[in-house]
Amino acid sequence: MSKILFVLTGADHWTLADGTRHPTGFWAEEAVAPYEAFTAAGHEVVVATPGGVVPPVDRASLAPEVNGGQENADRIARALEGFTELRHPVSLSDVRLRDYAAVFYPGGHGPMEDLAVDADSGRLLTEALRAGTLLGVVCHGPAALLAAVDAEGANAFAGLEVTAFTNEEETQGGLAERASWLLEDRLGEAGIVVRAAEPWAPHLVADRNLVTGQNPASAAPLAEELLKRLG
Repeated sequence: MSKILFVLTGADHWTLADGTRHPTGFWAEEAVAPYEAFTAAGHEVVVATPGGVVPPVDRASLAPEVNGGQENADRIARALEGFTELRHPVSLSDVRLRDYAAVFYPGGHGPMEDLAVDADSGRLLTEALRAGTLLGVVCHGPAALLAAVDAEGANAFAGLEVTAFTNEEETQGGLAERASWLLEDRLGEAGIVVRAAEPWAPHLVADRNLVTGQNPASAAPLAEELLKRLG
């Protein structure tokens, strides 16, 4: 079967407008659900992060109230323990796109801190888009698209349609007023067309070889769509 690259944040915080650090990382469900789907289908998963650091999980994403209760929260935590690739990431700078059939970016607020400005990630995304390599990006993961710029500052994804964690969801989540920037706004400023749907409901947008999901509930449906395209 194929190899699928998971690109995860290495940041354990998101710097807010007042300079304080909001604890974060990657959102557990957004990594676990696709990992389980891909590996169950026989695919191999490789994890990459900036500098090859072990990606930190957002501890808030393990709470019962965001996982439909304690039983599922415990299941997600167990699944993370079994996701051993998380403990042995490669550095983004060492990734060769030709080794992978697809590239997947989970969210969490971590990508807002590092992947949004990571040049290695930006080059990888630009190369994948141009090569037609399947790309899946969910929730705050589309922050990474902001780094896919050329020397003149033009974004490789400008004009494409995506979805991502919305201003409304950020507001309902309680961080919008404290944020130094909002993902939906910044994507639009880069010329990327954001298609938002009802908050917290599964929502996918596909454009060319890029498939994006709006929020944590979109992670599993996004993985299924990627599997269909992988054939």
